[in-house]
Amino acid sequence: MKILITGGAGFIGSALIRYIMSNSQDTVINIDKLTYAGNLQNLDSVSSNPRYFFRKIDICNKAALTNVFREFRPDRVMHLAAESHVDKSIDGPDEFIKTNILGTYALLEVSKEYIKSLDKDSKENFRFHHISTDEVYGDLGFTNLLFTEESSYSPSSPYSASKASSDHLVRAWHRTFNLPILITNCSNNYGPFHFPEKLIPITILNALKGQNIPVYGKGDQIRDWLYVDDHASALYKVIKDGAIGETYNIGGNNEIKNIDIVTSICNYLDKAMPISKNNYLLDGKSTIKSYKDLITFVNDRPGHDLRYAIDASKINVELGWEPRHDFQTGIEKTIKWYLNNLEWVENINNESYKNYRHQE
Repeated sequence: MKILITGGAGFIGSALIRYIMSNSQDTVINIDKLTYAGNLQNLDSVSSNPRYFFRKIDICNKAALTNVFREFRPDRVMHLAAESHVDKSIDGPDEFIKTNILGTYALLEVSKEYIKSLDKDSKENFRFHHISTDEVYGDLGFTNLLFTEESSYSPSSPYSASKASSDHLVRAWHRTFNLPILITNCSNNYGPFHFPEKLIPITILNALKGQNIPVYGKGDQIRDWLYVDDHASALYKVIKDGAIGETYNIGGNNEIKNIDIVTSICNYLDKAMPISKNNYLLDGKSTIKSYKDLITFVNDRPGHDLRYAIDASKINVELGWEPRHDFQTGIEKTIKWYLNNLEWVENINNESYKNYRHQE
């Protein structure tokens, strides 16, 4: 297959590309605008592979999209390009509306026109896979409920509202124009190469630097955590075997409070990188005894959802997928990766995230 992936230089997109290149003979065409969270270093391991191609393209640019479709003639589209930081969407929603809604619209239109040029067999083989989030469903609060594919949409932030809008556009293009689509909604991802504005990487890196570790409110927010390589394997399973028009929820079966996430990371670092041996701290000096001493509770953000949790039984039953990592194995692999790849972090422009606390 020839798979066109949007946002392939981002956290999830790059994990997906690395997975495809390692587990198939498919050709990948990566298109990415390379905004602050897009990093081609994430793809160093595949950049010289003759089955991998990159084009720097803004998905809002229909002419550029049309050209890349004509050049590569993809069999499948996997659409991950999105603005995804909730705090940034609250401070300035414009880019979220442009990229997540108008960009998705442009990609749908180009795909609709492209499929008209295909022969019968190629038309039947083509798929448009839209990758979305569980945040479109809103807040489960203090209930014991889980998000299913039938859950009503109730987004809380400009970010989740823009993703909900894009989901609706994709379904409309399927119903009105018969575009063969698939949609997946995932829970919170974590793992290597995670841009350091999100909860887990910012906790690891702030701890290592001896800086305050910010936690919203009391840290009572609950999320279902999904190791990014497990997500990549699920996405590939869906694009290969998923039924046209269907939605699949992808979760990690790991519901954990934010404060417990932060505490577990600190406990691991206390053993793996004791403060007394942490030369990464300024001047090698610190008055703290444990990384937990750096935890700082800050005012909660507006409209902060309390709990998300995914019911992933549909993808398990229908496609035979389940996550391979529990949270303990996944977070240990993640922390070890950051400890061994601090130069990756140093190469990132700190200005792009230093004014934001985190988004879990």
